[in-house]
Amino acid sequence: MCKKVIFFVCFLPVHFLFAQSDVLTGFPEGYTPGEVGKRLAYNFVNARHDLYAGRYIHYAEVCTWNGALDYALQVKDEELVKLLQDRFEPLFTREKVLLPPMNHVDYNMFGSLALKLYQITNDKRYLDMGLEYADSQWEVPENAKPEEKAWAEKGYSWQTRLWIDDMYMITVVQNEAYKVTGDTKYIDRAAKEMVLYLDDLQRPNGLFYHAPDVPYYWARGDGWMAVGMADLLRDLPKDHKDYARIMEGYLTMMESLKNYQRPDGMWNQLIDEPDFWSETSGTAMFTYAFIRGIQQGWLDTAEYAPAARNAWMAMVPYIDERNNVTEVCVGTGKKNDKQYYYDRPRLAGDFHGQAPYLWCAAALLEK
Repeated sequence: MCKKVIFFVCFLPVHFLFAQSDVLTGFPEGYTPGEVGKRLAYNFVNARHDLYAGRYIHYAEVCTWNGALDYALQVKDEELVKLLQDRFEPLFTREKVLLPPMNHVDYNMFGSLALKLYQITNDKRYLDMGLEYADSQWEVPENAKPEEKAWAEKGYSWQTRLWIDDMYMITVVQNEAYKVTGDTKYIDRAAKEMVLYLDDLQRPNGLFYHAPDVPYYWARGDGWMAVGMADLLRDLPKDHKDYARIMEGYLTMMESLKNYQRPDGMWNQLIDEPDFWSETSGTAMFTYAFIRGIQQGWLDTAEYAPAARNAWMAMVPYIDERNNVTEVCVGTGKKNDKQYYYDRPRLAGDFHGQAPYLWCAAALLEK
């Protein structure tokens, strides 16, 4: 009788075993999200500002800053929170010139950082700054172009471009504004924009071309959509009129991504090109979207948790001895040339890669 029971347990279907246990815990030494997050967050504290043409704080730095704060809060590292707050303080005074102008999606997302710091500190300076960035995405300037005014007249942000990056850049600041104010106009804005982008840009397989005239599935570009949907869905009320449409877009994308994941856990620079190189920033973004979906119950644990764990275990060795994520594709504009994407330079320590690694670490630590 005992042997029969043992035999039955040993040969349970794999999906049943995964469904009964959390495979996103119990990582080996060197791979735990606490260790990885600490390495990358303290690396960021001492890093130089990443500036647009030497002038303004770059959105990739903002993403990394937000990730480091999320990690610090999860592990209750008050020293780290203080260091990250201290890094911001000069932006109220002597470094104020580095604040991005409020005239572009990549610039306005800076407000998400100020709003996150407000949630931690209750310092009204952060609130005022963050809301100004959020509101100015919908306040049409006098010198707006005709196409920008046309978007605004339809109820969208005048900064709408129909670039896939936007569905992180717009939604992140609007979502943070919703969290601190409870004003539904912010979450409504984010959801309305997301539906527009899904309807116009998502392909039948759930993925997104880099641009309508560039039919390539560039990993980091698709990563912005994956993360943007995952984060928005966490805060969007389930009875919101746009919830079902966004969830449909998210689930379709996640299924496609799972099918394109390499056996080693990574995703390639062009997602559907098996001969391309493994790219870390896109991989980390997709992994984050999987983790959030599993935690929220949107994704089947048996199907997606092993994929997420496999990805995390593959990602960590790409962090070098200086705590820099390697194999990060540089900033990349669109080009209708497959070889162009293959030949893109790869950096170590680029904030485009540091940020989503921190997002994953913080998410894995969330109870």
